[in-house]
Amino acid sequence: WTNDTFAYLVGKNFGKNKLFPSISPKKTIEGFVGGMIFTVICGLLLANYYINANSPYIWIIIALIVSVFSTIGDLIESKFKRSAGVKDSGKIMPGHGGILDRLDSIIFVAPFIYLFYLIKNYVS
Repeated sequence: WTNDTFAYLVGKNFGKNKLFPSISPKKTIEGFVGGMIFTVICGLLLANYYINANSPYIWIIIALIVSVFSTIGDLIESKFKRSAGVKDSGKIMPGHGGILDRLDSIIFVAPFIYLFYLIKNYVS
C-alpha cells in the first residue's frame, strides 16, 4: 500500500510521462519511480526498527519486487476492468475501485516474494 499511495501522490504532483496510457491513463513513470523510492525507504524502516533484520539488502530487494510487481498487478486489474467496461471491481469499498483494487497488489506480489525466498534459500 505504501507503493500505491506514494505512486499516486508523486504521480499526481510531478507526473508528466504516462506509464501505460491505454490501460491506466493516470499512471505516470514519475509516480512509479516515486512509489518505488518510498517503498524502499519504508522497507528499510521496517527492517531497521521493527524486525531488527541483519541484512537491509534483502529488504531493499523485497521492496523493489513489491514495487514492480504491485504496479504490474494494478495494471492487469485495470485491464480486466477496462475489458469488462466497469470502473470499480465491486461495491464493498466505494471510492477505492472495489476490494480487488485494494488487494490486487498483494495478490500479484505474494508469489514473487515467495519465489525470491525460494531462490535465496537455495543459493545460500
